[in-house]
Amino acid sequence: MSVELDKEIRALLDALVEAWNAGDATAYARLFTEDADYVTFFGLHMTGRRAIEESHHALFTGPLKGSRIGFAPASGQDGGARIRALGPGVALVVAKGGSALPGRQAPDPGRDSVITLTVVETAEGRRFASFQNTRVATP
Repeated sequence: MSVELDKEIRALLDALVEAWNAGDATAYARLFTEDADYVTFFGLHMTGRRAIEESHHALFTGPLKGSRIGFAPASGQDGGARIRALGPGVALVVAKGGSALPGRQAPDPGRDSVITLTVVETAEGRRFASFQNTRVATP
């Protein structure tokens, strides 16, 4: 994979974090394709940018207002997000991260996740076509 593609995808991940941390459901949803598949940590499957925006608007104005997310830094022990080109215009991202509930700066215990995303090239630029969030747990 090219250095440029890696930088573009990491910028897209940064934009995802920025939109969430700003509580901006519209900006968050714009990072996904119109027909994206979005699966939450508890198994809710949403289809499409509109559903992603509506659900996140409810979260950002309700129970998750003021929450923050972040991914493991690229300099971390695990190397941060793993990005792998799958073919022309398609890449797989596997990232570790966590979230902090409203009023907390540090990630809350038990809220660590592994997130898998598919990045595709669209007329709007690179966008996420799929998102899967899985909570980290001890078997």
